Amino acid sequence: MNPTGTASRDRDGSAGVSRRRLMGSGLGAVAAALAGCSGNSGPLRRLRLATGPEGGPYNAFGQALAQAVAAGGRRLEIVPVSTSASVDNLRKLDDGSVELALAMADAAEDAVLGRRPFTRPAAVTALARVYVNYTHLLVPADGPVRSVQDLAGRPVAVGATGSGVQVVAGRVLRAAGLNGGSAPAGERQLGLAASAAALRGGAVDALFWSGGVPTPALSALARELPLRFLPLDGYVDALRQSHGPVYTTVTLPAGVYGLTEPVGTIGVGNYLLARDDVPASATRELLRVVFERWSDLLREVTAGARLEPRFAISTGAVALHPGAVAYYRSVYG
Repeated sequence: MNPTGTASRDRDGSAGVSRRRLMGSGLGAVAAALAGCSGNSGPLRRLRLATGPEGGPYNAFGQALAQAVAAGGRRLEIVPVSTSASVDNLRKLDDGSVELALAMADAAEDAVLGRRPFTRPAAVTALARVYVNYTHLLVPADGPVRSVQDLAGRPVAVGATGSGVQVVAGRVLRAAGLNGGSAPAGERQLGLAASAAALRGGAVDALFWSGGVPTPALSALARELPLRFLPLDGYVDALRQSHGPVYTTVTLPAGVYGLTEPVGTIGVGNYLLARDDVPASATRELLRVVFERWSDLLREVTAGARLEPRFAISTGAVALHPGAVAYYRSVYG
């Protein structure tokens, strides 16, 4: 994956095979039935979208999507709901307190497979993979930390409780032997704003973040405090072996955050998700807006990203919603 958002090819092709079968099996009738649905007929449908904390990228995407749907005169209303992000969103989606959610791919696969921290498979389907998060691990440039191993015994901000950042940070630290090992890192559950303040004030020695590039809060921090971004691409293979192909190698490009050279790191997709009982007509209308307005939706989330169908349908173990399948078939064949 590069900063444009173009999809990397998965090393494990099994998910792609099953998805092709799904796309080709008996869905022509569904697509034909939906073709007659008009966004300007029928009752208004209100869908609650679990996003993330206010000021964060998920919340920005959710607000932009709600505005785009309203501006298009669709028979839909999107209501963004502020949350702690990925894990919290998946739980709300499963218990029915929201109909839509945004979540990182690793947490979404844990949910549908019933893996920790989830106790059973969740009722979650995918509408699209919308963009890729880049895992950031940053430390003060003049400090002693120059590798993940140097975090042993040090306080580290790992994201808010219930966030996808916390999931990937914990997995990186475990892969490095620093989570539950003989010299664990001291994890602090802090959101992005609190993490940045803690790093600036010296309360933590490192900060994990997973988001678009550049993340405005980190750009602002880099203007105040000289930073070093630690490479994490060496952990991708270990994460894939333990958790599957949701993890890819990506690069923080030179120029962002004042970087003078690229830094390899870990990429994780972000999914727009729906409960499986959301009507197919509603998901199709929503995807129509997403693909018509993707540049507006991603503008405040990740610079230079582009949403393409072949990228959007790559949702791994999380099955596409039948309405999403019908949309892609009817528009892209």
